[in-house]
Amino acid sequence: MTTIRQRRVGKGTEAAEDQPSEETNVKPDGKILSDPTGGKLWNILSITVGGIFAISLGLLTSVYVATLHENDLWFSNIKEVEREISFRTECGLYYSYYKQMIQAASIQQGLHGLVYDNKTESVRTINILERMNVYQEVFLSILYRILPIQQYLEPVYFYIYTLFGLQAVYVIALYVTSWLLSGTWLSGLLAACWYITNRVDTTRVEFTIPLRENWALPFFAVQIAAITYLLRTHLQPVQERLTLTAVFIATFLFSLTWQFNQFMMLIQALALFILDCLDMLPTAKVTWLYIIQISGLLLVCVLQFFNSMILGSLLISFNVSVLIARTIQKNLKKGGLLNRLGKLILHVLLVLCLTLLINKFIKKILNLESDEHIFKFLKAKFGFGATRDFDANLYLCEEAFGLLPLNTFSRLSSTLLFYAYGFVLFLLTVAAVIVAFRNLSGSNQVQLKEKMEEYTVTLKPDAAYSLVHTVLFGCLALSTMRMKYLWTSHMCVFASFGLCSTEVWKLILKCLHLYTSQRTQVIKYSVPIITLLYISFKFWPGIMDELSELREFYDPDTVELMNWIKSNTPNTAVFAGSMQLLAGVKLCTGRTLTNHPHYEDKNLRERTKQIYQIYAKRSPSDVYGILRSFGTDYVILEDSICYERRHSRGCRLRDLLDVANGHIMDGLGENEPDLKPSLYPRFCEEIKKNLPSYTMHFTRVFQNKTFHVYKLAKHK
Repeated sequence: MTTIRQRRVGKGTEAAEDQPSEETNVKPDGKILSDPTGGKLWNILSITVGGIFAISLGLLTSVYVATLHENDLWFSNIKEVEREISFRTECGLYYSYYKQMIQAASIQQGLHGLVYDNKTESVRTINILERMNVYQEVFLSILYRILPIQQYLEPVYFYIYTLFGLQAVYVIALYVTSWLLSGTWLSGLLAACWYITNRVDTTRVEFTIPLRENWALPFFAVQIAAITYLLRTHLQPVQERLTLTAVFIATFLFSLTWQFNQFMMLIQALALFILDCLDMLPTAKVTWLYIIQISGLLLVCVLQFFNSMILGSLLISFNVSVLIARTIQKNLKKGGLLNRLGKLILHVLLVLCLTLLINKFIKKILNLESDEHIFKFLKAKFGFGATRDFDANLYLCEEAFGLLPLNTFSRLSSTLLFYAYGFVLFLLTVAAVIVAFRNLSGSNQVQLKEKMEEYTVTLKPDAAYSLVHTVLFGCLALSTMRMKYLWTSHMCVFASFGLCSTEVWKLILKCLHLYTSQRTQVIKYSVPIITLLYISFKFWPGIMDELSELREFYDPDTVELMNWIKSNTPNTAVFAGSMQLLAGVKLCTGRTLTNHPHYEDKNLRERTKQIYQIYAKRSPSDVYGILRSFGTDYVILEDSICYERRHSRGCRLRDLLDVANGHIMDGLGENEPDLKPSLYPRFCEEIKKNLPSYTMHFTRVFQNKTFHVYKLAKHK
């Protein structure tokens, strides 16, 4: 069991280009710049200062999370095996391929080992580059080999510093997005400060470094910043082409680095679809974004040796369906309110039907079942019938895939972020409803247009996209806690943009009949400055205390296990056990595994369920036969799983196995009526009694307080 113990002492601000506003040449003090030359100099100075702040805050965030990582683990002082064990579960699996590439005799041999891998899944040869998103590990390992840094920097530091460096890119992208939306770099400064002070809810990079999302989310933030700029009006053709190129590159890199990219971009495509239907975005730009998503995903598909899960993604089916439906319904945006609503309903139904038909057809042709566990999980999560499916229940019982805890909002409120977010969200949602109604009604009455004018200024295309984006990803975060990091980071952007937006304050003051240009400028700058001062005074001492708190990594049982495996088993030995532990076994020892945590493959899921019978109520001969069918030489049993108390009854791993096998669960409580008692005791408990029926198949060769390792007999 890993613990962290106390360390022992002895051992633009003001005028972003192409941002239409009444007050284009206004200083923070409210004075109007009448001299064009002075205005240009002020803009240059503003952009320079804003850029310096952006880069400084990005670098500061990188240093901050790197320091927290070092202080929590004493990473610079612990042994290599302890460093590797600190990369838990799938993090260790991904890092193992970086290590494998570094240790290979040549780059070509390293790539060959990944394309024809027979150590990740025993008795099978798989293509790691096709199955997993590990091109970043490949690229980084090649970079480390060719750069003259081997004498100065260990491979593990090159790896983690790259991830911490990406946090700088992430923060700068959030800063720039907020700046573009509001027209002032003060908004970006507030967004970055909120990101840092809400670190617990905005990132987990310091303790899950190799996780795919830590690679992908910085590129997603860059993509959103590029889309925000693209949706501005009056862009020059060269600006538009360069921005589309930036969107494509960011989309491609995001897709390449995370296997769940397709689901995130599907939500993004839904946001574009909603806004396009309501005539809030330029159709031509939306079309380009659909095409970029498809082409970026298809390019990744080619690089991943035509990964069928990508080809069968809902995103490709949805985007193609939208483009087809738009071709069929050419007059979608003409007519009165009722006419438009009728056409929209037909359009939505057509897109939905086409999406399902195309997706079903692709999956039928490719015989694709890689992502079926996700849809089983979603079906069970949202109450469309109970399920005994082992894979679905495995997700349902994990806290990370549950609802967002309520204490998240109290933490976000302590920094004023949630209050500001709710305030801005309410205002822009009201404005969006009014603008949508006006667009659908198609009214040209001058009186109505004058009445609506004060609302339209607060909902330019980029602001409309940001609104729908935050609402959809907010729904995702509320339903699945693990996805909150996609929402909370954009929450910082959205809230800071609203507090620093001329249009938002202009709308409020006009509604209160208090509007003047000077008053708007005073509020626009004073509110974020006061908020920044509050955050600084309240949280700076806590951050300093956090940075001064020193701990160290401590997991002697796992260290002892890994050292024993390296010293006492052949290099070709095959190990079975929990998929989380086996990822560490592969990284630390290089031994062959029966299963692992990368769950996006049907055969692997079925294999994992079979391996996990070591924690079920099965006979020793059954378990032996299952393990030997996968070439197992050693099996590792963990007391923390066999006698699990972390989950409640019904969600313990042994309970999930019992239900899937049709057996009643242990302990007091109800069981479904068709479940029956097992004929055999629980394997992981009974094997420790050294009964003859067990010792004829299994011999204990290692034991400590946490782990029990048994060697399998090789019967003829």
